[in-house]
Amino acid sequence: MCQIKITDKFWSKYIELIKAEMIPFQWNVMNDLGTVDIQKERDDDFIPSEKSHVIENFKIAAGLAEGDHYGWWFQDSDIYKWIEGVAYTLRHHPDPYLEELVDQVADLIEQAQEEDGYLNTHYQIKEPQLKFKMLDRSHELYCAGHLIEAAVAYYEVTKKDNLLKIACKFADCIDRHFGPEEGKIHGTDGHQEIELALVKLYLCTNEEKHLKLADYLLEIRGKDPDFYQKQLDEIVELGLMPGPALKANNRYLQAYAPVIDQTTVEGHAVRMVYMTTGMAEVAYYTGNQKMLAACKTIWKNIVERRMYVTGGIGSTVHGESFTGDYDLPNDTMYCETCAAIGMVYFAHSMLKNEPNSHYADILERSLYNNVISGMALDGKHYFYVNPLESNPATNEGNPGKSHVKSTRPEWFGCACCPPNLARTISSVEKYIYTHGPDKIYTHLYMNHIAEISDIKLVQEVTYDQHTDITITIAAEKPVSKALYFRIPNWAGSYQITVDGSHVEEDGYLKIEKEWLGTQIVQIKFETPILKITAHPKVRADVGKISIQRGPFIYCMEEADNEADLHLTYLTDRTAFKVVNDHELGNIHALEGEGEKLVTDEKWSHQLYEYNHQPSWKPVKITLIPYYAWANRTVGEMQVWINWK
Repeated sequence: MCQIKITDKFWSKYIELIKAEMIPFQWNVMNDLGTVDIQKERDDDFIPSEKSHVIENFKIAAGLAEGDHYGWWFQDSDIYKWIEGVAYTLRHHPDPYLEELVDQVADLIEQAQEEDGYLNTHYQIKEPQLKFKMLDRSHELYCAGHLIEAAVAYYEVTKKDNLLKIACKFADCIDRHFGPEEGKIHGTDGHQEIELALVKLYLCTNEEKHLKLADYLLEIRGKDPDFYQKQLDEIVELGLMPGPALKANNRYLQAYAPVIDQTTVEGHAVRMVYMTTGMAEVAYYTGNQKMLAACKTIWKNIVERRMYVTGGIGSTVHGESFTGDYDLPNDTMYCETCAAIGMVYFAHSMLKNEPNSHYADILERSLYNNVISGMALDGKHYFYVNPLESNPATNEGNPGKSHVKSTRPEWFGCACCPPNLARTISSVEKYIYTHGPDKIYTHLYMNHIAEISDIKLVQEVTYDQHTDITITIAAEKPVSKALYFRIPNWAGSYQITVDGSHVEEDGYLKIEKEWLGTQIVQIKFETPILKITAHPKVRADVGKISIQRGPFIYCMEEADNEADLHLTYLTDRTAFKVVNDHELGNIHALEGEGEKLVTDEKWSHQLYEYNHQPSWKPVKITLIPYYAWANRTVGEMQVWINWK
């Protein structure tokens, strides 16, 4: 048993915004109600951006309305993620109206589901002849995965099994079509998601077949590198689709080799980390050490060579993909919100297998920076792409930067990120702990009340000049349990007050004793302002530094500083002070002195100059947490700042 109530002001604000703003707004969008500015996530005529049409697609599939399917073939997943977000919100704020909405949607989904369990409105309405026949791009099992996750979450919170029955019926349909047996499909969906969802279904139902299917769908990926192309060729040969045949990209799909043999992160970033999350989950519940070893190898490649300082991943708009080692451009990157969410999932799954503070450090980095930057402070606008450098003038004039937005739009043609944010943030408490029969690991620090088995923990955190954490531990009867408290990688020295001894182990403070009655552990972490230097092979960051304090990465924004941020330099003499009072509200801004390269009048009439001697002027520099940028006027932003 693990029950957690968030009392933290920072995270409670987000949870409240999700209930008050995100969920009602997203419901209206998916019902095509009201006026909403739907933007394409990049310049591409192929992207549908007139409306959402999600609910209407289900009505058409159910025979309750006439018309054609509109939107991406994975559009169904938007409502599934919305339901999951509602489920977690109901845990924080019971609401009969929201629960009734979900029940109505569940009834509609049940009516749309076919007798054999199949469910995907695009293929039911538009291309029934192609069901499970073009898996490299169909997203049928991806959508099934999101349905399963929504159903499990809704059941866990409300104990209603209406959605769960639909999800199990679809899972059984997939089981009948996919597997090692003769006559079944020996492949899997191009977009990973079903694998991690089936593990959740296994834990919810205790039916081994779901775990077994998850294992199979991971093991079969890449076993036959020609699988996807064979499917695409076959549908043309059978006359099911006009030719010529489409081309499958195995590297994009992480299908160029079996998953246990993959050593680098390749292809679509979200797919990659959803896959590794599924691998880590299956490894944990089956004891598959080869799969866990592959996860560790892939993890190292991400965090040591292919991850941004904000915890973002995905270096290029082309395929929303990874590129190569140390290729981390700041102004043309992708850093999709969903990819950072996937990093949170992957890190948490690795913590279950191997409690090590390194995984928790990355989980925290992604969550407090790249994830929540995907949502405006008003809860009504969203980033799909999260740049580390933005100049509105060059963004708008450069077709290679059409994906880099200077402000957060209301909605996207591909709307995967907004409901993904809702379900992730409204369940943030899931990532605080991992635990076993005799151990509890604390990975994140935020105000909350937790009951884990037979012990109660109340955590109170104050972020100021130091990070002060008070943990009140209560047990009604003697409990022998080891408690582990993470030492964050951003912390300087620490002080701990506890009745008993402690040791450091794998980046945690370990306290092992018998707990009885009420006892208090106090931890004080020094919280210095840190200067971060990138690996010298990261060309985009040579001669630059970024700033971190606590879990937050900081950035310069034009609203606080002079324009032409690229001319601003930090120096050895720069000393920042923490400022609590800021127009963005209750944030910790940083203020310091730096220098700025002077551009005099002669530069207005020439582009280049021989033997130029630069001159400098002192300037005040203000930094804000990265997640809070683009909430005021449109302007420039930089995470990496020149250093001299």
